[in-house]
Amino acid sequence: MTFIDLRDRYGITQIVTEEDPGVGREWVIQVEGTVVERENKNAKMTTGEIEIKLDKLNILNKAQTPPFTIEELSDGGEDIRAKYRYLDLRRAPLQRALALRHRLAQEIRTYLDGQGFMEIETPYLIKSTPEGARDFVVPSRMNPGEFYALPQSPQTFKQLLMVAGYDRYFQIVRCFRDEDLRADRQPEFTQIDCEMSFVEQEDVLNTFEGMMRTMFKNALGVDIPNPLPRMCWYDAMDNYGSDKPDVRFDMKIHEISELVKGKGFGVFDGAEYIGAIAVKGCAEYTRKQLDELTEWVKRPQVGAKGLVYIKLGAEGIKSSVDKFYTPDELKKVAAAAGAGEGDLVLILCGAKRKTQTQLGVLRIEMGNRLGLRDPHNFAPLWVVDFPLLEWDDETQRFYAMHHPFTAPKPEHLDWFYSDKKEDLERVCANAYDFVLNGTELGGGSIRIHNADMQSRMFEVLGIGKEEAEYKFGFIINAFKFGAPPHGGLAFGFDRVCALFGGQETIRDYIAFPKNNMGRDVMI
Repeated sequence: MTFIDLRDRYGITQIVTEEDPGVGREWVIQVEGTVVERENKNAKMTTGEIEIKLDKLNILNKAQTPPFTIEELSDGGEDIRAKYRYLDLRRAPLQRALALRHRLAQEIRTYLDGQGFMEIETPYLIKSTPEGARDFVVPSRMNPGEFYALPQSPQTFKQLLMVAGYDRYFQIVRCFRDEDLRADRQPEFTQIDCEMSFVEQEDVLNTFEGMMRTMFKNALGVDIPNPLPRMCWYDAMDNYGSDKPDVRFDMKIHEISELVKGKGFGVFDGAEYIGAIAVKGCAEYTRKQLDELTEWVKRPQVGAKGLVYIKLGAEGIKSSVDKFYTPDELKKVAAAAGAGEGDLVLILCGAKRKTQTQLGVLRIEMGNRLGLRDPHNFAPLWVVDFPLLEWDDETQRFYAMHHPFTAPKPEHLDWFYSDKKEDLERVCANAYDFVLNGTELGGGSIRIHNADMQSRMFEVLGIGKEEAEYKFGFIINAFKFGAPPHGGLAFGFDRVCALFGGQETIRDYIAFPKNNMGRDVMI
């Protein structure tokens, strides 16, 4: 077999050879020749079984040497790859990510169309409505000094579509929020936004559980439980310290207040709540490791004041508070936390919900350190029965835990119309979140569809009649024209794509994302 010497015939000074792979492979060329079977096959290459006996080559476009290697694992740092995003997008991991995004979008549309949903677009230039984050605003040329807001979600519009008689709506829609960015946040993001009329919570959960089951099966070949587990918000907080629990591993939170109070340890004696987690197989943690962990929980992101431990090692039981407790007392505490020989118990204390949240963050950290959070192991569930309202001591008022259009559970209406703070705190929302591997992928609720109930919600939230009329008069008035019972939810499509792809960051699943400062450094 003869091969053309491209260097001599075409003046190419950079070319891929067996001795020099990876140089110049970004040139755009057109070749003619004969596809033949390789003598030495390479199963690791997609073209490892064939090669081309070349007759003619035409250079369509020469290219500079890329600033980083276009490989599975690139040597380019995050900043340089962001600057040359169009080159980064040539890499196989990002091409797989965007191909997965495309596949999931097609599965969603096919499933929802089969369920009788209609895809309807809603406007991007709207009036500002309170959604929980800051709006991006767009100045109006025709009305100087006035502005449009970009929608944080199409919430009010999809409810108006229900009033208009479109019983099943969906949209894969761009949303905009001016908020601090993290790995799973971007200033512009995509939602799978859905709404249904004449439904109760069970109808919504069954419909979208079916959608997620179809996506898992058709995109990943993974079967998820049928039906999915459901967990009350209060149980999620008590056992996992999070309203988006990662249930792939155990390490539940246990309250130990009654076992440790009244023993002379002032920190515990004065605490509202004392909780513990058992970390399996970590009794041999060194003092240095425990000191590092103590400093870790003191970080502002966690906010604990300190950390107490109990080690059940081969040499016996040891604790940072053993001068206040006998070995038998410590063993009882460890047993209550679910610990046995060879385990480590970690204890935090303080205000109940705050401490549970801190223990939840610590639990996730230990799960990461011990490799218990396999991204290819999927454990979805629904979290239900959220509190409808959150009381803020600083402002001395209630805030909506979800949004002001969420309906209370029907069995809690007496509490909802009560003037007593303790009654209002007991009201549960007719709401639900879809949680996967410690991430909230989507959430929604049965909505308020009655004008009087909506006015009561505004009253509870401290929104006066004039303010309510100014901000929400259009939807309150719409409810007076025979609004049907309705509910829905929205999934964060970027998050869905990332978790299906086994990643925590959503950036690789967005073609042209912003950096942590909200900038597109490429343009």
